[in-house]
Amino acid sequence: MQQVRGVVARSKNAPVTMETINVPDPGPGEAVVRVQACGVCHTDLHYREGGINDEFPFLLGHEAAGIVETVGEGVTNVAPGDFVVLNWRAVCGDCRACLRGEPWYCFNTHNAAQKMTLEDGTELSPALGIGAFIEKTLVHSGQCTKVDPAADAATVGLLGCGVMAGLGAAINTGAVTRGKSVAVIGCGGVGAASVAGSALAGASTIIAVDLDDRKLEWARKLGATHTVNSKERDAVEAIQELTGGFGADVVIDAVGRPETWKQAFYARDLAGTVVLVGVPTPDMKIPDIPLIDVFGRGGSLKSSWYGDCLPSRDFPLLVDLYLQGRLDLDAFVTERIGLGDIEAAFEKMHHGDVLRSVVIF
Repeated sequence: MQQVRGVVARSKNAPVTMETINVPDPGPGEAVVRVQACGVCHTDLHYREGGINDEFPFLLGHEAAGIVETVGEGVTNVAPGDFVVLNWRAVCGDCRACLRGEPWYCFNTHNAAQKMTLEDGTELSPALGIGAFIEKTLVHSGQCTKVDPAADAATVGLLGCGVMAGLGAAINTGAVTRGKSVAVIGCGGVGAASVAGSALAGASTIIAVDLDDRKLEWARKLGATHTVNSKERDAVEAIQELTGGFGADVVIDAVGRPETWKQAFYARDLAGTVVLVGVPTPDMKIPDIPLIDVFGRGGSLKSSWYGDCLPSRDFPLLVDLYLQGRLDLDAFVTERIGLGDIEAAFEKMHHGDVLRSVVIF
């Protein structure tokens, strides 16, 4: 066991605190990773606010990259010294999804068996099974994906959650290909990544929709061909106008609210696809839409879980594209901060001032 510093949410809505944390030596199938960088994601704020569950105290942080320090018995996919991006969906290989050749849907993902604790022995709940606002973290080895060490940890660590969710919503779930038209509703970190993914896939028309002109400008820099401020224009009408009156082939809802999902439903072309990647709260209901409209418009209504990614397949490929200059992941890093600056980063997130603040160790 070793002791390191980490950031903990002790109770609902309380400011985070810096704590001394006990990190066990890795057991079978586990790895200890020395964290180099970790993004501040809205999910971490949800944990702190009690919006995920009430299993306090939480060890926050999950969008991370670092160096494998030690591994436990039976670990073969990574070794000490490997540069890895962490993921929160380590696939099992044995569930019905994995066995039918769709491991990105794995229904039995897993985390480290042992718990990290506070100095007094209180067990911590790691955010998304990772807990990476910490100098070293304990994870399952399947949560480690080896990538090219030439990459910047602060940048590629964002593939661990939000950026991968957005890229994957476009490329994997939405199956965006060259020549297609895409609209993205909500252009925070995930939505901006959906724009970037659509551009990477060769979409000819990419329409970014948001209430905030700053976010629309970020989206334009990442590949949006058109922007719509939905405070000023009806989003559905604008998307239809920009697509010859038909609607987009793929519409991605990166907000996850009933009103934005309804906009996405009606803003797509006949036989088009709606992708829901923004996460709704449990109380939200599907809007009142006539069933004949569901039938008459055809197409697909999809949810995107973590961008339907398979980390072992997608992370190395996307890191290579980044290193080749074909995917601008650097654009997502708004600021680099210290471990003690996370509360301030949450406040900036509230005000929409950043795509991502990234903690550097």
